[in-house]
Amino acid sequence: MRIGEIAAAVGLTTRAIRHYHHLGLLSEPARRPNGYREYGLREAIMLARVKRLTELGLGLEEVRDVLADDEGRELTEVLGELDDDLARQEADIRARRARLAELLRMSRDGLLPGDGPVSPGLAELFGRFRPAGSAAAAKDLEHLALFDAIADPVQRDRIYLALRRLADDPELATKVGELYGRMDDLADAAPDDPRVEPLGTDLAAIVPDDFLAVLAHGDGASPKTAFGEAFLDDFAPAQAAAVRQMLKVLTARTGWTP
Repeated sequence: MRIGEIAAAVGLTTRAIRHYHHLGLLSEPARRPNGYREYGLREAIMLARVKRLTELGLGLEEVRDVLADDEGRELTEVLGELDDDLARQEADIRARRARLAELLRMSRDGLLPGDGPVSPGLAELFGRFRPAGSAAAAKDLEHLALFDAIADPVQRDRIYLALRRLADDPELATKVGELYGRMDDLADAAPDDPRVEPLGTDLAAIVPDDFLAVLAHGDGASPKTAFGEAFLDDFAPAQAAAVRQMLKVLTARTGWTP
């Protein structure tokens, strides 16, 4: 058989067979006087075996190990490892599908930002705390989605726990909605607007001590870093001034240096 004929017979491509020759998985057959390879039944049997092993999920290096062991002991070992790996993948897929199902439910209910998906912790937080109609609130959710992607998972989950406690307090949740409204009102104001300082002070007043304690262990959002400056630059000038005033009050209140 020529290479095209044996390829068609075993359901492979001629390119794959040439690659197997290159890797040493298949010995070079005898050649005809005109230089073409002449394949026989032995090569077809070997190619069919390679095909079966790769269809099981074995890589070509693993196939080489299997073919090199005449007694089949290597095959048992490799297949056992493959089964373990597939079991791990199966468990991971089940977990991912469970998370996806929850995100789909929340997305259909309008509980997720347009730039999701996000972690389960942030998805739950969005479901609890969604001030409607506020551009400042929408921006905060975008900031949280960014934080969700780059933060240390342990610190991230501690911050989300603190924020959930804030969202679950009806009085504080109402206060947060009012503060977002005041933040929206500063969108076109000057940094020296008289509303800036009182808003920053009131923002600091609602920050729970446990939330501040978590922030004290991280420095990524500090305005002293390039990332922190970029964070503040994302606000309108008067809004950024209010955030700086908030940080100033928090520093005086607790000694925490952002």
